[in-house]
Amino acid sequence: MPEYLHPGVYVEEIERGPRPIEGVPTSTAAFLGETERGPIRPRLVTSYNDYRRLFGGVFRADAYMPYASNGFFENGGKSLYVCRIVPPDAQTASRDFGNNFFLRAIGAGAWGNRIYAAIEDSSTKDSSGAPVGFRLKVAYWANVPNNFTPYDPFNVDNRMILPRPALLEDFDDLSGDPASPDYYTKRLGTEQNPNSALVFLNGGTAVPPAKPNNSAFDFLQNGSDGSAITSADYTGLPASLRTADQGIAALTLDEFRDIALVYAPHPAVAGPKEVNTLVKDHCELSRFRFAVMDSLPNQSDPGSVNPRDSSQWSIDSSYAAIYYPWLYVSDPQTGARVKVPPGGYALGVYARTDTDRGVFKAPANEIARGVLDLEYDINDKQQDTLNPRGVNAIRKFPGRGIRIWGARTLTSNALWKYVSVRRLFIFLERSIYEGTQWVVFEPNDYALWARVKDTIRLFLRSQWRQGALFGRTEDEAFFITCDKTTMSQDDILNGRLICEIGIAPVRPAEFVIFRIFQQTAEAQR
Repeated sequence: MPEYLHPGVYVEEIERGPRPIEGVPTSTAAFLGETERGPIRPRLVTSYNDYRRLFGGVFRADAYMPYASNGFFENGGKSLYVCRIVPPDAQTASRDFGNNFFLRAIGAGAWGNRIYAAIEDSSTKDSSGAPVGFRLKVAYWANVPNNFTPYDPFNVDNRMILPRPALLEDFDDLSGDPASPDYYTKRLGTEQNPNSALVFLNGGTAVPPAKPNNSAFDFLQNGSDGSAITSADYTGLPASLRTADQGIAALTLDEFRDIALVYAPHPAVAGPKEVNTLVKDHCELSRFRFAVMDSLPNQSDPGSVNPRDSSQWSIDSSYAAIYYPWLYVSDPQTGARVKVPPGGYALGVYARTDTDRGVFKAPANEIARGVLDLEYDINDKQQDTLNPRGVNAIRKFPGRGIRIWGARTLTSNALWKYVSVRRLFIFLERSIYEGTQWVVFEPNDYALWARVKDTIRLFLRSQWRQGALFGRTEDEAFFITCDKTTMSQDDILNGRLICEIGIAPVRPAEFVIFRIFQQTAEAQR
């Protein structure tokens, strides 16, 4: 309570009434899988060009991260965390350039052995003609022939030499002085937030070197891909710390709270059943995330696609959805026709639907952009076997294009069988959770109960007006109870505030039925 010790006018700010609840993001995705190169720590990318700069392009026919990322952005995705999976014994390429300069790749793998770098005097000189700092030039070749001799691609005389590097980085006027704005860690970034897509630099001195020991290009060394990737590598933990009950990406994804969608493009080496189970378990445990899965390729008989079958995947969850069949698209680098899993394209449709309509709208009856053809055409009779199993078909309609034609989760519980209903509740629950943190340790009395109800009512009212809740009036759409009927004296004595919220979600019109009959004159009498 403020003290009033001298006569005068006091102006005070107080809080009354409800606090606003802001809706949380619903379309930020995380993709986990193998990439050509790049950092191990998850990185946010906002376009496919951004993805290619950090993680490279298509590098292997059975590694689908580039295709999934391209499909996500092409269909409307905006924010994507890329989680590069490597085995625990993968080694990071590095090189000691002398004079206290040590260079290493930003991520483990043999790709780092194709990084060529030089540390030279800076191009800027002081009044005496001495360099003011040093210059780091880096080049990366995605593929190199045998007995390849690195060359300086920054030299104009070498512009006609092939092959050309896939990525060039040039950092001039770097300083070894931490107080300088050109200090090398500020310019190249840190391991948590790198500005370079290729290397980290350790070393350097406050006084610029008179001449670095190595001014010619040299390649980094000792990078290794390690052993084959398994489902255990998707946990994000070192091998020594893994346990049987460890969730997916435990040390990486949990800190990025805006992630709402999780997907692992069809793993080439690790078993897809084990990886998808890990993804599903992660989403169920977090409660605020939703998983998308790929059906297996080459399943020409839709009747055999049954993820809830114990002889196959045995997945029964309202926090996951699966899509069938695979898609034919254009390779983003070569333009060749390739077959890819559908999950990345489906998640792009999720993001587009969230932006255009809202999370309550089923991500279905939407065109899959960038899809040339389907691995198998699905007809009505074939989908009759897929829909009850929770398998969402992607279908080709003459004159209407290729569309997502299913909106079901993988649960056997009819209350949660629609993707839009589960994702709506994820959105509402997380928004209320995030927006009511101020309630903790407030005096648990009638005034607080009324304020909590008003806070939640304002938020749900806005969702109802946008069409997310079913009902002609607020009373039909939702109710909020927070009083002595929801809390006993024991609850109050033990510091528990209990608020019950009832919500009537809108459900998609999955089956549209028009009953038409012939009206005759006799029938009117």
